[in-house]
Amino acid sequence: MLNISKNVEGSKISVALEGRLDTVTAPQLEEELKSSLEGKTDLIIDAAKLEYISSAGLRVLLSAQKIMSKQGSMVVKNVSEEVNEIFEVTGFSDILTIE
Repeated sequence: MLNISKNVEGSKISVALEGRLDTVTAPQLEEELKSSLEGKTDLIIDAAKLEYISSAGLRVLLSAQKIMSKQGSMVVKNVSEEVNEIFEVTGFSDILTIE
């Protein structure tokens, strides 16, 4: 299960994720981001309550990163030790901006 909380302020969008970002929930986040990113220059993904991320979840973050690199920036923040370990093992810590 994944809860997505979205906050939009002008050209900045914050998305807080809570739960598991996996094969079942990744399409939900993908839809949410696709419908929200147009005209936005700053995307902040708050992963403070993200418990797990699978390859499907990584793919969604990668596609969001590609979109945002053309129109602004994307930051993933408050990453747990477990999720950060997945980012490091997969090489995503080199691709994404993690704070």
